[in-house]
Amino acid sequence: MLLNSYDSWSPLREVVLGSADNYTSHERELSFDLFFHDETPYSRIYYPRHVTPGATGHRARSPIKQQYLEELREDVEEMAEVLTRLSVTVHRPLPLDATTGEVRTPAFSAAVVPPLNVRDNSIVFGDEIIETPPLVRSRYFETQFLKPVYAEYFRRGGRWTVMPRPLMTDASFDLSYVADAADHGSLMEPISDPQPSPYDSGFEMMIDGAQCLRLGRDVFVNVSNANHALGCDWLERHLRGRFRVHRLHRLADSHIDSTVLALRPGLLLVRTPDVAERLPKELQRWDMIFPPEPEDNNFPDYDDDDLVLTSRYIDLNVLSVSPDTVLINAACPELGRTLEKRGFTVVPVRHRHRRLFGGGLHCFTLDTVREGSAPEDYLED
Repeated sequence: MLLNSYDSWSPLREVVLGSADNYTSHERELSFDLFFHDETPYSRIYYPRHVTPGATGHRARSPIKQQYLEELREDVEEMAEVLTRLSVTVHRPLPLDATTGEVRTPAFSAAVVPPLNVRDNSIVFGDEIIETPPLVRSRYFETQFLKPVYAEYFRRGGRWTVMPRPLMTDASFDLSYVADAADHGSLMEPISDPQPSPYDSGFEMMIDGAQCLRLGRDVFVNVSNANHALGCDWLERHLRGRFRVHRLHRLADSHIDSTVLALRPGLLLVRTPDVAERLPKELQRWDMIFPPEPEDNNFPDYDDDDLVLTSRYIDLNVLSVSPDTVLINAACPELGRTLEKRGFTVVPVRHRHRRLFGGGLHCFTLDTVREGSAPEDYLED
């Protein structure tokens, strides 16, 4: 089928599901700690930093236990089976080869992680795939694993665009969001000690697809720092005349798909009423579902040396297969009952270690083909 996706709820026909092959560790360095900064204040009391972030000399690998890796692969393959049973064509990226341990550019070197959270570094607007400039160095070449899939959509007539790639020196990153949070007494730890580089060129464009909420003709983009603002500038100019781009000011540090998701026209899944009050007026007119607070027994118990990367709200990261069918984590029966009361068919999917790998069902997938021939206007009065 032809590349076609304008929103997150129309009947899903084709999807890319990430690969967990050879995911062995996380590398702690400035870009990694900045990316996960807002998601982990709940866990940092118990899972503190192992190293001081910043320069190359402070880089350190945080290994992931083999049991978790094996269970992650089992869960991802089960996701593929569930989607196939729902008549969704599932595409997969190239697997990360075990011998590929590190990548180097003129400005940095970084460990490589597999293309698991494929939502992040790409976004689809209608018949166009856009590869976005990454926020984390270890993911700099992640979309290379998706080349065969994207090339096939291009051969079918889809458009394929790559946003400008950043150099990603320490000076490329705007740390103001972190500094402001620290000034307001946040539990979040400060990130400091950026090191100079001969390739410094000031703040650079960096933005992820998961910062965008697509609603037909309109897209809302979370902007929390100068890097995001530059990326949003590019999207505004590139999409002008086809889509309307709106900015959300610091709704989260970066990604918003565990904060607010559109389940169907006029209905949002929103983390808390406090988040709802920060939404723009156009979205405050929509009906909202506020899920029950996550239960502690929904999550595995981890050891002190296991690096927890997400907040307890990660399971709001659901995937809509149609306006009335939603995939959720099987570990969240409370969320399932809440959605069923609103008329949804809930499809439970096992996903045990989402907090260790930084992504839920929405993060692990990129919807490339949904029904619908043109972007609808859902914000009309």
